[in-house]
Amino acid sequence: MEIKRDYYLDKLIKHRHNGFIKIVSGVRRCGKSYLLFELFKQYLSDSGVPDDHIITIALDDRKYKDHRNPDTCYNYVESRIKDDKMYYLLLDEVQMMDDFESVLNGFLHIKNLDVYVTGSNSKFLSTDVVTEFRGRGDEIRIYPLNFAEYYEALNCDWNKAWDSYCTYGGMPALFKFDSDIDKKEYLKRLFKETYIRDVVERNKIQNETEFEELLDVIASNIGCLTNPKKLADTFNSVQKSSISEPTIKQYLSYLAEAFLVNKVLRYDIKGKKYLNTPFKYYFIDPGLRNSRLNFRQIEPTHLMENIIYNELIIRGYQVDVGNIELREKKGNNQYIKKQAEVDFVLNQGSKRYYIQAAYEMPDALKKQQEEKSLINIPDSFKKIIIVSGDIIPKHDENGITIIGLKDFLLNPHCLEL
Repeated sequence: MEIKRDYYLDKLIKHRHNGFIKIVSGVRRCGKSYLLFELFKQYLSDSGVPDDHIITIALDDRKYKDHRNPDTCYNYVESRIKDDKMYYLLLDEVQMMDDFESVLNGFLHIKNLDVYVTGSNSKFLSTDVVTEFRGRGDEIRIYPLNFAEYYEALNCDWNKAWDSYCTYGGMPALFKFDSDIDKKEYLKRLFKETYIRDVVERNKIQNETEFEELLDVIASNIGCLTNPKKLADTFNSVQKSSISEPTIKQYLSYLAEAFLVNKVLRYDIKGKKYLNTPFKYYFIDPGLRNSRLNFRQIEPTHLMENIIYNELIIRGYQVDVGNIELREKKGNNQYIKKQAEVDFVLNQGSKRYYIQAAYEMPDALKKQQEEKSLINIPDSFKKIIIVSGDIIPKHDENGITIIGLKDFLLNPHCLEL
């Protein structure tokens, strides 16, 4: 089955010949190699690029083991260039090469070489690329299939697709399996044998058991406010084990560096400043999250929130959790201050949106509860409630836009309407 990834393919096409190293990053097994070696390579061929002008090296393939040596790799690429026409280098899992920064910098000096690489470790992006390339590295982040891609590939009823996506998520290899048991076992093996092993080996974690216990706590509490101290207290009281706050902080950074989770900061809307703690974590894929809990804790409300968050970051928004202070009348003309939450504060250039995610909004009371924090935001940026199901977008008497989840997930421009 060919899974279209047009959103990312278009990004690669738009970044051709821009003088930068194009770095396709993301969690392992999310489709980076498929995007580069199948879809983009096919696009180049269809555009008239001769096969001998497309150089492919997969460093995680034993066939190219010797190319993990930087000199061997550089000399091989240089030997393939025979004329002045444009050549394309597709280099997979570049972090497996020693001293890859200097090799990629060397490729930048070859004028008729357009370079595309993949990598699965964010450390080499955030540190090495910024430092070594001095602005000449161009990151294109790829994620597991979002719901629209999954829905198109599955080609079935909306409700069935939604239930399946909430359970198994969007790892592309899932389409190889027919039974639920096989899908579950694949995701559990993937997490244990690939992600956990990678993180433990890369960061030399001594106590793998406590690291996995923390991972399970995070999986159980997606979308909940937390911080290292709160997590340490949880281990002391519930898990009956002790992990220090600095260790928890380090473990959380390892998970983020492996692209498994995203940390979301809190933003004081009225004060226009970020708050230090607490914050939230969302998993990069709902199926990976569920696999950590053996598919026993599939809450539609929290999963819907996680899926909405992932969709927003895929669309290029900077996403924070909003915090706003409310004054509520207590009686006798007295008021009390309360802290309220806005699920998502979105920024993209000059655009800003405030979003609440509501799994159900069956009556006026629930609608009032969902709107309360939005109504008290003292600016004129668009305020939106996303409700599960398939409803026609509408504006209510408070100027708040109500969008159905189906429309949000399948229409990337719905927030602008």
